[in-house]
Amino acid sequence: MPDAVKAAHYIQQLDDARCEENWDAVPELVRKVRKHAPDRICLTLTAEIELAITRACQKAAPQDTDRPSTAGGPAVGIEVASHIPNLITAIENETQHPEESFQAKVCLGWLHWVMKDYPIALVRLPKNFDLEYPQCDNLDTLSEWTKVCALKSTYLRANCLARDGQRDMAMTAFEAALPSLSSVWTTKTARHQLRYWAELFLTEYCMLASQAIRENDELLSDPNCLASFRTWSKYWASAKGQPLAGGYGFRGSVPRRQVWSEYYHVLSELLQRDLPFPTGYSEPSNDSSARSQLRAELKKVEVVFQGLLYTETKFPRADEERTEVEQFVDRVMQNWIILNGHGWKEQDLGKGGRDTLSHGTLDTLYGAATKTYHSTSVLRHLFTVHLAVAEFDLAFAAFDSYLDIIKKSKARVAKTGHPEPALDDDATMLETISTCIAALCRYGGRDAAEKAYHLGLQLENLLERLANGHVDAEENLNAAKDGHLVLTAAESLSPRALALTYQAAGLANAQWARMTYDSESRTQFQQKAVHCLSKSLSPELGLGVDVRGVFALGTLLAEQRNLHYAINLVKTALLEDVDIDESQELYRGPCWRERSLIPLWHLLALMLSAQQDYVMAARACEGAMEQFKDPFILFGTRCLNGAYQSEHLNEAGVEDGGYTSHGIVDEMDNFEKESLLEIKMTQLAILELVEGPKVAVNASSELLTLFTRLFGDLDQKVELTKPELPRPTTTAVTKEQNRNRRASVFGSRSIRSGRGMRQSIFGSHDKNLTGIPPVPQAPGAPAIQVTNNENAQSKRKSHSLSRSGSGRRHSLRRKSRSGSQGAIEVPPPMPVNGILADYAGKDGAAAAPPPEEPSIDGVQRTNSFDSNEEYNDGEASVLAQVYGSLLPVIHFSQEHSKRKRKAILIKVWLTIAGFYRRAGLVADAQQACTEAQNIVQALEAEILNDTTGEVSLREAGWGETKSTEELYADVWAEKGYLSVACGKPYEARADFEAALTHFPDHAAAIVGLSDILLDIYSEKLLPPPAVPSFNLEDSMLSDNPTSLQATTKFPELPLPPLGLGTAKVESKLDKGEDNLEKGMAGLKLKSISSPNKSPELPPPHKATSLPLHDRLAARDRAYGLLSGLTKLGTGWNNSEAWFTLARAYQESGQVDKAKGALWWCVELEDGRGAREWTCVDAGGVKQLSFWRDKNLNRQDNQTTLHLTYYRL
Repeated sequence: MPDAVKAAHYIQQLDDARCEENWDAVPELVRKVRKHAPDRICLTLTAEIELAITRACQKAAPQDTDRPSTAGGPAVGIEVASHIPNLITAIENETQHPEESFQAKVCLGWLHWVMKDYPIALVRLPKNFDLEYPQCDNLDTLSEWTKVCALKSTYLRANCLARDGQRDMAMTAFEAALPSLSSVWTTKTARHQLRYWAELFLTEYCMLASQAIRENDELLSDPNCLASFRTWSKYWASAKGQPLAGGYGFRGSVPRRQVWSEYYHVLSELLQRDLPFPTGYSEPSNDSSARSQLRAELKKVEVVFQGLLYTETKFPRADEERTEVEQFVDRVMQNWIILNGHGWKEQDLGKGGRDTLSHGTLDTLYGAATKTYHSTSVLRHLFTVHLAVAEFDLAFAAFDSYLDIIKKSKARVAKTGHPEPALDDDATMLETISTCIAALCRYGGRDAAEKAYHLGLQLENLLERLANGHVDAEENLNAAKDGHLVLTAAESLSPRALALTYQAAGLANAQWARMTYDSESRTQFQQKAVHCLSKSLSPELGLGVDVRGVFALGTLLAEQRNLHYAINLVKTALLEDVDIDESQELYRGPCWRERSLIPLWHLLALMLSAQQDYVMAARACEGAMEQFKDPFILFGTRCLNGAYQSEHLNEAGVEDGGYTSHGIVDEMDNFEKESLLEIKMTQLAILELVEGPKVAVNASSELLTLFTRLFGDLDQKVELTKPELPRPTTTAVTKEQNRNRRASVFGSRSIRSGRGMRQSIFGSHDKNLTGIPPVPQAPGAPAIQVTNNENAQSKRKSHSLSRSGSGRRHSLRRKSRSGSQGAIEVPPPMPVNGILADYAGKDGAAAAPPPEEPSIDGVQRTNSFDSNEEYNDGEASVLAQVYGSLLPVIHFSQEHSKRKRKAILIKVWLTIAGFYRRAGLVADAQQACTEAQNIVQALEAEILNDTTGEVSLREAGWGETKSTEELYADVWAEKGYLSVACGKPYEARADFEAALTHFPDHAAAIVGLSDILLDIYSEKLLPPPAVPSFNLEDSMLSDNPTSLQATTKFPELPLPPLGLGTAKVESKLDKGEDNLEKGMAGLKLKSISSPNKSPELPPPHKATSLPLHDRLAARDRAYGLLSGLTKLGTGWNNSEAWFTLARAYQESGQVDKAKGALWWCVELEDGRGAREWTCVDAGGVKQLSFWRDKNLNRQDNQTTLHLTYYRL
């Protein structure tokens, strides 16, 4: 008899058995349902057909695999096709139970699907339960098996549509069913069949979505483009509280990690294309930034996929490859490059910032190394990431392993002829070596330069074989046996890779020329560097006007005094029309091109100052700032004690409002900030050369203001006195000066010169040199006077411009007072095929006279130093694609950054001390030196307290220009020159000795000490009295400072200074040499007559001169110091060292050598910039700073050199 209670109980058991996949219990439960509920024909028939389909699929599936045919395709041999008419009839007759009717329709469509009747299956399958039965309001009360059938129906419909080529319709079907079924995979009580069909549903949905996105990138802009993957993530997280294992899941069609791989790919595309963050189906987040949410989601997916991949991948044999692991690593590195770049801010990266990001990437790479065998890509990426976190030792260790493996692998391919797919191609290998050379040259010292030189030799050997065509199999095999680099596919090597190779070889030779102790080979290294760098810039290689190559070549030519060609080269790069690709900002940050051109503007300014075109040199310094169009773009709107507010706000007493927006300087690293500070120092140096040191003192406070804006306040609160200037004759001028004196470091502000003010060399421009108003010339300040001597002009004609033409031939566009702009001549084209290599000549700096510059009629450029227009549209330059692509963005530790900032601040204080010393403000100069010394002592204490052992006092670390000992030497050298200015030569000698104790090769200390030693030898400097005198009139720290001319008085000299002699002087010199010979003969006779008795010396209080042996020792020591300095890479082009060495030769009677040294000094002085060449690239070259204290007046200095030579 039918029993309704039992019927309901058995019906529930039947649903539970199907949900739990207990198919063995289904036949008995169907029998009992038919017994107690004979009217439920649709339900029982559907259950029987589902059982038959399931068993047929299980029989068709292989027993030894985890992937049955149910997911991949329909089963065969089904014997239930005869039940189709009965099932259709049951569906039509079922009107009381909509869920059972819906289940029967899904079963009917499933039956057609497994029989490969896809069109019929598509017709039979219901679209969705709520659409089929709208009378059912509460979908939450549906049975679990009905939900399973809904998932099954959607999956089968989408599969049929996809098989018919209607992928968009399939995606629409999935997306339509997603909202109503979202609770299915989020419940904790979901059973076997529900999870099985849910995984099939989501797997198919994710794979179709990924395929569609790969073929149509526009879908990434859809806010719901991640709907399938985010739902998959929720399903993954709901697996009974535990993450699902890997493998193929519940008879899935693809491995589970493949779904996570596609998820990671889509997120990576969003990141690399910088697209808006999709918000559809996203989980609530506390992160306010869309980038922070993208970063967090990307990291979560990366962790899951990495765990599955590494767990399911075994370590390979030597002949196996792990392509999937290497592809994953490449994708991780592509994302890391973007996240580590300038386009992403620290706060967007989450907790830990870039440090956590990079070290997490390192963990991924080391994990990949345990799943691969000698993978060159993994080692290459390890080198890159270790370099980015400033772990240079580990980075170059990884590179050494990479180079060793790839050389052996390339040799093996050359020998066997069998390619190795996992091996890096030739272009990637050469680019990696070029990156290593660039890093070694920029951040390393002499040892790094030597390593870069040896790598450059291997590249030169390879380039030579390429040029000669020796790249066939036999030649490669012979080269591999000799340990050289070989190419497996030289014919497919891209021109860009070849250009980077030439550039790397040139950088290595140029850096080694600066570091080598072999002075005889230095010219050879320089010529090779010029040839390689010129070749890398040739149009045939396609690299175009690359900033790195142009800067390296321009600096090298400037060091060799080939200024004509260097200026043309740099101007060509600065005037290059480039279409700015906004996508480049994602990695390089805002205004990346302008930032990359800052060193070129600085180099151009120094070269123009070397040609004594100080007007355009100052304009070039302004151009580095004005290329950002607006000072607020560069510096933001932060105010520092009113220094950055407008004048009317400062006068009204408006207080500092703090940050309102950040500027480009807030996105710069320490090296870029240092470059801006160096440009400001160059501006002040030019101002000092033109207007005198007292005028430069007025602007010296801008250095501290700019330093504070760039690096923050380091609690250096020192008030410096400004020199007293003559009062102007009119009140209006006084008011204008007082108001403009508070000009900020941004500079370039329009000024109006009042009457009574001296017309300076900058008077033809609207904009001031350093952002401060022009001030009256102090009495006695040196002025630039152009000599009218025809001989001097003829000798300088081949090296510099005609000063009467105001340097227009080498100027960029200039702006008159009325605002009208003049046209500019276009520089010659870029060097092709290494032509510039011949310009250097055999003697380096002694270059041949440059030919006349070719004129290009009718060609004008719209760009200028002070142009506010946008860049013109034109053909995109390769410059926008190449610069900065080699070296990653390197982030140093906070401790390194603090040391770097302190070293920069020391240089600022010493520069200020030099200004005050030359202006006669001795007390303030001493105070500035004291501030610098205090910072050095604090830096020394910090290093001594370091427990890591990574820093040293005597050696400059990676990325540091000078060691602590060298900074000490800088301070003591400045103190020595201060003592010289105060007329205390013996105190100066002690200061110079202290400097050399800290750093024996310090150029400024050697020159200063050698001058004193030679003065002692020539008796220009007499010994100090044995009994000190009681003269308290002059004091360094007196309240009323006296002029240096009054305090610096020497006794009557027996010999005149070098370079001021006449015929009478020559006779005295000969007489002095005769007296010296007689003295030596007398010493020999005394020693022979009384060998055990030394010559008697007068008592100290009666001595009027030093003993001869002491004087000879002083002269010989000076010669030894100078001879060693001029042979070093840090002193071979130091004109002051050569000038002092010429004096040492003269004092020794070696007239011919003195003439040679003086001629070389003339060559060096003729192309000498306002500052040393090494200051243009902060952190790029480790060399000593050449001090320019002795000869600020260039004309007087060159006149002295010529007179000295002719006297000799």
